Amino acid sequence: MSTKIKEHEQSGTDVIREVCRVRSTRPYKGRGLSRIETADRRRNPNCAEPIGKEQTHVSALPPDYVAGFIDGEGSFSVCINRQKTTRSGIEIRPEFAIELRADDREILERIMVTVGCGKLYDCLYERYGWFPHVKYRISSYKLLVNYLIPFLDQHPLQVKKAETYRLFREIVLMVYRKEHLTTKGLKRIVELRKQIRKFGKKQKMGTARIRENRSSGGVRRNT
Repeated sequence: MSTKIKEHEQSGTDVIREVCRVRSTRPYKGRGLSRIETADRRRNPNCAEPIGKEQTHVSALPPDYVAGFIDGEGSFSVCINRQKTTRSGIEIRPEFAIELRADDREILERIMVTVGCGKLYDCLYERYGWFPHVKYRISSYKLLVNYLIPFLDQHPLQVKKAETYRLFREIVLMVYRKEHLTTKGLKRIVELRKQIRKFGKKQKMGTARIRENRSSGGVRRNT
C-alpha cells in the first residue's frame, strides 16, 4: 500500500474519531431506528400533531421583519452522528428553529407562511415548571435549500447570527451536493461545525447547537 493511500485512510480515520466524539446514534433495539428517530416516535401524546402552512389561516409578515426576528430568536444547529445505516457511516442533521412560548404561536404561524415551509411543533416542559412552548422547525435539506436559504440570502441577517447562518448555509449546501461523502468534504464540515459551536452559549455541548431559542420561554410558573 502506498504512503499516499495510507495517509488518505489515516485522514478518514481521524474524521471518524472526531465524529465519534460528537455523538453516536445506535439503532434502537435492532429496528434500524436512530435515537433521534426513536425520540420522534415517542412524542408526548398530549401534544397536538405538527402543522404546516396549509393548515393555518394567517397572513404573511414583511420579509425584513421576519429576518430581524430570526436575528433575535432563530436557532441554527448541526448534529453530526455515527449512523451505520447511511452510505458514509455518518449522519449530518441540520436544523433551523424558532421556539417561543405557546401564547406567541401566531407569530410563528405567520413566519412559517412568510418563509413558505416548515412545521410547528408543540413542546411541553411541565417537569421544569415552564409554560408550554411552540417550535417552528425546518430540517429537510430540500426545504432548507429551496426555501430558507433563498429567503435569508435575499433578506440578510445583520448581527452575530449572520456569521452562524453563513457557516450553517455552507454545511447544508455541501451535504446537498454530496460533498460529505468525501474525506475532504467531511473534514471541512466538521471544521465548520466547530466554528458554529463557538457562537453557542454552551461550548462544551457535544453538538453544535445554538440554543438561543428559549429566551422567551424559560419562565417558571408562579407557585
